[in-house]
Amino acid sequence: TKSGIVLFQLVIYIPVLALGIPLNTIAFWVFCCKLKRWTETKVYMINLIVADSFLLFTLPFLLYFTKYKHPVDQLCFAIQNIYFTNMPMSILIITLIAVDRYIAIKFPLKAKIIRSPLKSASICGFLWITLIIYSNLDPQLHGGWEGCCFRRQSIQPMYFSLFFSICGYFISLGIVIFCSVQVIRCLKKKMATSPQETKLLQKAVHIVSVNLCVFALCFSPFYIALLLRFAVQVAGASSLLSGVTTYIKISACLANCNCCLDAFCYYSAAKEFPEFS
Repeated sequence: TKSGIVLFQLVIYIPVLALGIPLNTIAFWVFCCKLKRWTETKVYMINLIVADSFLLFTLPFLLYFTKYKHPVDQLCFAIQNIYFTNMPMSILIITLIAVDRYIAIKFPLKAKIIRSPLKSASICGFLWITLIIYSNLDPQLHGGWEGCCFRRQSIQPMYFSLFFSICGYFISLGIVIFCSVQVIRCLKKKMATSPQETKLLQKAVHIVSVNLCVFALCFSPFYIALLLRFAVQVAGASSLLSGVTTYIKISACLANCNCCLDAFCYYSAAKEFPEFS
């Protein structure tokens, strides 16, 4: 029921906001003010903090719109655009961090040529511009709403948004899994050769594993739900649509928890800097 979903959102989002706002503020202060040296990690982390903070900003509106059936107006468009820009942005930045870590550990000599803070900043800038343009131009984001914000009425299968979801998430998930597994294997090999560094390497393996689990557990249910909705639309099984819609709303809450859980990512990244440790 609608009231049940609103209650579930309240139970999830109040702790997420209570933890997420201070954690993101502290992380932003640490990366911008405390850590002086510009590195690829610092660039990605600042971008991830910005994406997560924007996503946190939309959550109270999301709660309000769900509870009070807010009409589709300028405020609704603005919040939808912010929301649909920053969730994919978080996913893409986490993917970039995994790739960057993989290159640094697997190809340490080539990494000096391939990686640079300026290149990382350019990639992030390109992604921001692309996603902002996409969220403003996508007609499916601005059409097919049933007169209420964040409520899709159209039961037509949306091929373009499915393609975007698959490219945006499942390919990213594959890259993150591949890079994380390779990094863990490399670190475990190093453990065998340098017993004195084993404790540090074990910590690094733990961090990579936790980041991978958080990423997969937060986002997978939501994107599986989107695939389910697409399958239901294609099959024309409109009787199943309300159940799938409820599953989408519940799994979206889990996906939005990521802007809080990324704190593990920030903490592990900050430890790479000598001034932090």
